[in-house]
Amino acid sequence: MTSQERTNALNQDEELGKVSWYRNFDVAVQQAKKQNKPILILFQEVPGCATCRNYGHNVLSNPLMTEAIENEFIPLAIFNNKKGKDLEILRKYNEPTWNNPVVRIVNSKGENIVKRVASDYSAKGLYRAMVKAMENSGIPIPEYMKILGKELSFQQNPNMKETHFKMYCFWTGEKQLGSNEGVVSTKAGFMNGEVVKVTYDSEKIKKEELERFAQANKMRPIKDNGNFVWAEKDEDYYIQHSRFKYLPLSEIQKTKINSALGFRKGAQQYLSPKQREWFKKAGEMNGEVLFNKDFEKGWEMMIGSN
Repeated sequence: MTSQERTNALNQDEELGKVSWYRNFDVAVQQAKKQNKPILILFQEVPGCATCRNYGHNVLSNPLMTEAIENEFIPLAIFNNKKGKDLEILRKYNEPTWNNPVVRIVNSKGENIVKRVASDYSAKGLYRAMVKAMENSGIPIPEYMKILGKELSFQQNPNMKETHFKMYCFWTGEKQLGSNEGVVSTKAGFMNGEVVKVTYDSEKIKKEELERFAQANKMRPIKDNGNFVWAEKDEDYYIQHSRFKYLPLSEIQKTKINSALGFRKGAQQYLSPKQREWFKKAGEMNGEVLFNKDFEKGWEMMIGSN
């Protein structure tokens, strides 16, 4: 495979996001057959309108989304405002020219696996189609992709609630509370003693269930008095004492990895392929602690250092 067959994610039009795309349909089909993966086709206007640019920034630049597209699919970009090979594929699928972003997920025969994604320019919309395509193809959903789905649901979700628990040690509190399926974030701090602030999805776990779990583990719920002070140096204690601290981690990844480490369970299952590569040489490249920094900025820094 020549470098010309893929776009350079570090230096490409903003409408393409941070995904490295194939640009030739026939090559994408060959790779789909070889790797036994579906083809994710982005029909995109490049350069494009605000909707096209926003799709590149808001949907195709999320680190875990780009990982899923590049690793679980064969990514193919077709420009809807160009002639030649692009126009041929546009006509093959009867897609309009000079249009807003459309995504089709097809098999190695070029046949649709799921309904085309159109008029939905959200990351959730694309994610749902990706998951459905993998399920229809009999491909298991990796753990990091499940985390991506939770992260996307975490955003602007009215079912996300906060509560606080007091305990004798917030290191143990974060470990135990973070093990619950509905818990998406834990934060160690002080509020009349050691406490953990918990963000949870009330559709996945009810407050009463969380309180019963906490009380069974020698923690008790307390009211938020507005004086919570974050204990930054004690945050995610088990990550801080592992090589995972050198990786950029999403909020849910931090919660689940810290809990797994605390219980001495395997934590690499929560990493994407790229994160696994970085983990193998964690601390050797620059030694900077990234787990508690801005996730996307930390990701870009790691990409740039390779």
